[in-house]
Amino acid sequence: MKNVFNQADAEELITRINNLSPETKHLWGKMSVAQMLAHCNVTYEMVYEQDKHPKPNTFKKFLIKLLVKNYVVSDKPFRQNGHTAPQFIIKNDKDFAAEKTRLINFIQKTQQLGEVHFEGKDSHSFGNLTSKEWNNMFYKHLNHHLNQFGV
Repeated sequence: MKNVFNQADAEELITRINNLSPETKHLWGKMSVAQMLAHCNVTYEMVYEQDKHPKPNTFKKFLIKLLVKNYVVSDKPFRQNGHTAPQFIIKNDKDFAAEKTRLINFIQKTQQLGEVHFEGKDSHSFGNLTSKEWNNMFYKHLNHHLNQFGV
């Protein structure tokens, strides 16, 4: 798996994002390209805009860690048309350019902060993660949705 903390790999993700246009169609799923970008931004919002998404209570966090964590932070790819958490569901229209800019800025910020910053960092739903788990979560999710839109 590629590494979001590596500048070349982060730039490759950004190049793929820059190959999207407002008219890009999905190969599977229901989201528009702008909704997909907003959906991908949620992961970063949970890191950088923590007040935007309330943390789960202790019991719910325990269940999420038990049932979901390993699937999300492993290097096993996501399957097409899989389920997602409610806060990741984007139903309303989104501004393509704004969501694209936000996502690129989040990727750049994450890469610049680097692995050391994320090593042992507490996640919104999974508790403390290693930098490898953070990378897997960030990269796997972005790669999955960029593939969904053929870039």
